[in-house]
Amino acid sequence: ASGDLTRRKLMPALYHLHQAGQLPEPFQIIGVARRPYSDGDWRQELLAALRQHGRPPLPSEESWNQFAQRVFYCQGDLSDPATYARLASQIQSAQPPELRHHLLYYLATRPSQFGEVVERLHAQNLLYPAPAQGWQRVVIEKPFGHDLASARALNQVLARHVSEDQIFRIDHYLGKETVQNILMFRFSNAVFERLWNRDAIDHVQITVSETAGVGDRAGYYEEAGALRDMLQNHLLQVLALVTMEPPVSLEAEAIRDEKVKLLRCVRRYPPEEAQRHVVRGQYTAGTVEGRPVAAYRQEPRIQPDSSVETYVAARLYLDNWRWSGVPFYLRTGKRLPRTVSEVRIQFRPTPHVLFAALCSPTPAANAVTLRLQPREGISLRFNGKVPGLDLRSRPVRMHFDYNAEFGAYTPEAYERLLRDALAGDATLFLRRDEIETAWAIADGLRAAWTGQPLRPDEFYPAGCWGPPAADALISATGHAWHEPLLLP
Repeated sequence: ASGDLTRRKLMPALYHLHQAGQLPEPFQIIGVARRPYSDGDWRQELLAALRQHGRPPLPSEESWNQFAQRVFYCQGDLSDPATYARLASQIQSAQPPELRHHLLYYLATRPSQFGEVVERLHAQNLLYPAPAQGWQRVVIEKPFGHDLASARALNQVLARHVSEDQIFRIDHYLGKETVQNILMFRFSNAVFERLWNRDAIDHVQITVSETAGVGDRAGYYEEAGALRDMLQNHLLQVLALVTMEPPVSLEAEAIRDEKVKLLRCVRRYPPEEAQRHVVRGQYTAGTVEGRPVAAYRQEPRIQPDSSVETYVAARLYLDNWRWSGVPFYLRTGKRLPRTVSEVRIQFRPTPHVLFAALCSPTPAANAVTLRLQPREGISLRFNGKVPGLDLRSRPVRMHFDYNAEFGAYTPEAYERLLRDALAGDATLFLRRDEIETAWAIADGLRAAWTGQPLRPDEFYPAGCWGPPAADALISATGHAWHEPLLLP
């Protein structure tokens, strides 16, 4: 409860949900941590965090007090059984009595503690598979394991104490409004869904780039790297939403069934072949947004000879009827020129370009770009005639700007996900088989470089779009990386 995630994301999200009337009534929040706080101490810390990290307007004294009187603190070490006894006592004294039977546990802890905390909650009779009344749920943060074996082991520990429908594995990326909008865009617009297949689409690029370096996450990043940190979860989730088959309904299990089916279609490469389909990179010193930045190996607490990847790009194929033969290029990295997340769907050119002989330049292929962040929106690129006596073409864009069109506040990802967890809606959370399938894909890709030092063509200066090896990867199949759109 005293951690960075709680201060920056969770408590501001809960406060804003309360202000919007989106929390159940009545409710109570109990935070557990080692620091020797009183209820008042913790409330003051949370108020300071809300003023720093919450969205406007800043809380008035009255609105904060209405929320803060529901917030309590339980001091103790998560490895100490006595902590859980104190927590049980606080829960059993909650008023009104129905609060004691509807419990959501949010594990904003170190990943190594996930299994232990669930075991100790179960031992204290605070969490079990079939409560006699009410409900009990547990939210688990990422990373959920660091490979397939560890994810399976963690799932087995959890399964001994809770049922699968009680577990909400959170990936905050799925809480973003524009990620959810992918399904609406696809399945409510016949003009696009009828083109959403191998007959019309040439290839797809998914980019998640960051200008930031590793910051204060050096310890974690040295163990994880870009593939485990980003591609295994965020990028594969976006891939699944963009390419899955239509679910039979909007119920959680129907949507999650289709995502798992899609991930199982991702072609697996043996290690010797994986080297041709995935590349890594690591940033060296350079300039980002006009300021000089150090190389990854010069960052605090990084090994001077580290081979951990800060960039990864992969070419994936989906072995199913809809997408057979269509390459999907996924890339993510740190210290790139811009912070942006987008999906670019490149359509096949027309079979006979009628204007090729007369137009200069030759008309470009059409494309749809789904911008997930920032300046969320959707762009359609097509060719238009440049005004004048000569026959000249130029790509033009029709752009939908999410904020300009709707003008409403877009809820933070954690607001949506916390509300859904309280309501028992698992649509945007990850199921056991989905987690394990994603890790199987990631492990297969990682085998391409396990135990090998970085090659010279795998380094890239901070402020560029990646290493030369990434350009060679995509050019091998006759394509090129498209720089993310600079939107107005």
